[in-house]
Amino acid sequence: MPSTGTIVLIVVLLVMIAAIVALYFMGKKAQAKKDEQDAQMAAVAQTVSMLIIDKKRLRIKDSGLPQIVIDQTPKYMRWTKLPVVKAKVGPKVMTLIADEAIFADIPVKKEVKATVSGIYITGVKGLRGPLEKVEEKKGFRAKIRAKYDSLNAELKKEQAKDAKKSKK
Repeated sequence: MPSTGTIVLIVVLLVMIAAIVALYFMGKKAQAKKDEQDAQMAAVAQTVSMLIIDKKRLRIKDSGLPQIVIDQTPKYMRWTKLPVVKAKVGPKVMTLIADEAIFADIPVKKEVKATVSGIYITGVKGLRGPLEKVEEKKGFRAKIRAKYDSLNAELKKEQAKDAKKSKK
């Protein structure tokens, strides 16, 4: 007869396995839904020339988007910050939402050709040449690693010089 501790461990293990299986199928379903939405957005996308005035991460209430858009967003999304871009498209100044993947690539106070689907920017290209790549911010660990690598390279150079001197 197994002890109560073993039974509890088996029950916890079964619950965890059930949760992993459920998350797997939910993830598959969500991925299929996202692929369908991406296909719809690509179908209605158009290329527009625009002058980027400003870009920020703002809450949807503070973004300056139309009230209809704010009302249609789910309640849990109203507290998250969105990548918002203010741009001059033709004679109009518009507030648009940028894709998270391209938000860092959008230059401020420059003219770009953007792929726009409704109020959503899905891609940007430089109007006059390629866009400058923005350097990603390094994390603490990456900075320490770079410093370690440079100091280690200097140490090896000094050791090589010392080895040459000792041979002479």
